Amino acid sequence: MSALTLGLIAALCWGFHDICVRFLSQKTAISACIFTVILTGLLFHTSLTLATGTWEAMPPRAVILSVVSGIFFVIATFGLYYAFQRGPVRLVAPLIASYPILSVGLAASQGVYVSTWQWLAVLAIVAGVSVVAALSDTSDEQVPPLGPTIGFALLAALGFAGTFAFGQSAAALSHDMPSTLVTRVVALALVVGIVFVGKQPFWPGKQALPWLVAMGIADGIALMAVLSAGALPDAKYAAVASSLFGMLTIVLAWVFLRERMTLPQWAGCAVAFAGVGYLAL
Repeated sequence: MSALTLGLIAALCWGFHDICVRFLSQKTAISACIFTVILTGLLFHTSLTLATGTWEAMPPRAVILSVVSGIFFVIATFGLYYAFQRGPVRLVAPLIASYPILSVGLAASQGVYVSTWQWLAVLAIVAGVSVVAALSDTSDEQVPPLGPTIGFALLAALGFAGTFAFGQSAAALSHDMPSTLVTRVVALALVVGIVFVGKQPFWPGKQALPWLVAMGIADGIALMAVLSAGALPDAKYAAVASSLFGMLTIVLAWVFLRERMTLPQWAGCAVAFAGVGYLAL
């Protein structure tokens, strides 16, 4: 399976995750949502690791890289939730969707060759996702000051880029299953500490729990898919393709919730998938 395919699987899973967030974030504390999703993802990944017998000793450098990946994952998660809570989507989504540029830039800085056409394909994907997501927000409601919102969105973009860069490097040195498990353990420990210190609720309530468990499993599959691409050729493109999750959230809302998709949004989808198609060549 190619890195690009793994990225598309991640995008679909995170698209489902985000469409659920639309419903739950209005009635459930963000701290409880994040804690439950991260915990479920850890339990899912632990069960999968034990069932497949893929646990093995990791080199010290791989452990360190996985720990750093977990730190960045928590940064990305809190940045994403708080940025979308503040809104507006037309500002937040394009900024978060810019993380593939950081991912490819990091790969290029480490000596990985990226051609001009590949850069253009990456930019086309980011632009297409941004157009679809930005045009989905037609509200004119009052929003909080934009400065902190932009900060949270850029923090999420930086967090995702760091998560994938360090996590894929760890997977390249070790097996992807134990390295991702370390990332998950670190992420849960940090989330518990943040929620406890902030005196925020852990329990999301019975009504939200089944949805959050499903979101946690989807999140577990998505993160594992992107990080496991670390040992594959063109690993950076798993992160690039995963950025389609913002666009797929809107498309899924069109399919299941009958939300309207405009012609410019369909054009944005076409541009984004054209970029993916070029990278797949």
